[in-house]
Amino acid sequence: MAGFVGLAVLLIAAALLRPVDHDESQYVAAAVLSGQGLLPYRDFGYFQTPLYPLLFAPLVWATGHWAWPTLRVANALLGVATAALIYDGAVQAGASRRAALVCSALFATTGVFFFCFTVARNDAVPAALLAGAIALIVRGKDGSSPVQAFAIGGILAAAGACKISYAVPAAAYGAWTLAKSGRRPVWVALGAVAPALLVAWTWAEAPEAFWFDVIGFPARAPAEYYAGQPWKLSLGGRLVDFLKFASLGACLPVAVLAVLNRKRGALPVLEMLCVAGVVAALIPAPTWRQYLMPALPPLFVLAAVRLTGTRPSRSWQAFAAVCVVAGALELGVQFGSGAMSFPTAIREGGRLREGLDRAHVVGPVASLSPQFVSLAGFGIAPAFAPGPFYFRSATLLDRDAEQRLRLMSGRRPDLHGIGAIVVGGESPATSGNADLDERLARLAQDRGWIGRPILKTHFRLFTPPVQDGQQGVYQEFTRPR
Repeated sequence: MAGFVGLAVLLIAAALLRPVDHDESQYVAAAVLSGQGLLPYRDFGYFQTPLYPLLFAPLVWATGHWAWPTLRVANALLGVATAALIYDGAVQAGASRRAALVCSALFATTGVFFFCFTVARNDAVPAALLAGAIALIVRGKDGSSPVQAFAIGGILAAAGACKISYAVPAAAYGAWTLAKSGRRPVWVALGAVAPALLVAWTWAEAPEAFWFDVIGFPARAPAEYYAGQPWKLSLGGRLVDFLKFASLGACLPVAVLAVLNRKRGALPVLEMLCVAGVVAALIPAPTWRQYLMPALPPLFVLAAVRLTGTRPSRSWQAFAAVCVVAGALELGVQFGSGAMSFPTAIREGGRLREGLDRAHVVGPVASLSPQFVSLAGFGIAPAFAPGPFYFRSATLLDRDAEQRLRLMSGRRPDLHGIGAIVVGGESPATSGNADLDERLARLAQDRGWIGRPILKTHFRLFTPPVQDGQQGVYQEFTRPR
């Protein structure tokens, strides 16, 4: 217990100190807009399955402009829960408590772990759900009860409703129940109904937008963005990236340990889930570290079982030590890279709020870094909810489709109804591309918007030329709670 309390303290501290990552933009914006009663796809673009923003909408509504740090802390706590569930699952699967604790601790050394559970993204919820489902799966070694099967189906389906890559292990487990007697596939399928209905409801509200956001954009946008780096999208490039991220921490050594000791503890369901997780990691292109997470909970549970009653060789221990040190060094580089720290982001968010107040902005604010707008306590313009990720698109949709799907690219901007534009949050300091913010700034200048710097911040504020009756246009978009 003391170890998990220590992990909670470490993760929360890391979440509140870790440099800003521009990937957080669409997740914070989606949760904030959902907390205001808007629906993904129907009201704003969101390039993932819908559970994450809907799940956190009440929490975001309750915490107001502290939504972004709240989401980071929530993910940190989910990281502790995931590690604890891996420990419990390993013990239930037959591992010794010592081996289970060792593998749970090794899981927490990985670069994948620290990224997924210290930023505001949608990786933490499905990882915790998958770990919980595994703990239930291995608990019913001789067959699941109807209640267990129902719960497993619901949990796995919920993971897929939060991040689509988790649908791969969910589908693999469903197929396994059909082939394995005593696993009650009907009850598993019944458990999956509620999360499936949630996804179906959001699809029914906006079928075209849902299809593009969840399927079309992830499938087509990388080819456009990485047109000059085709090797990043190739299978070889993805395998290289996969191995690179697996070697930062204990992922790769633990996988080697599980393979070398495969005769100790035959757990085909965990092996199947590991393979499904690897497939899920390699389907998207290019491969990023968070994509490895679906493979890790079953891998570390399996490794704990196979570590029980044996002692790894000195060569394996040396290999593991090198990988763990490499992961720690890489993490240190991230924290010391000169990127914007989270305390700096919070401080600049307060100054941005003061600047917006001085400019008497009462309308929704357009920004490629909407997480800062939420930190300032102002309303996010829904068309900018995806942050920089659709704005940088050039050929994915035509003008009419963009209007129907409530998306805005830099080629066809529509600033109607916008109260202000904020630039400066999309930059190398936030792992972003400053050229995109400059493009947005030029668009504002070309339309006669008035620009001014927000002192002691990275930001510039643009407000529209004063027009008769303009104030009334924006009254309905006053700052959210």
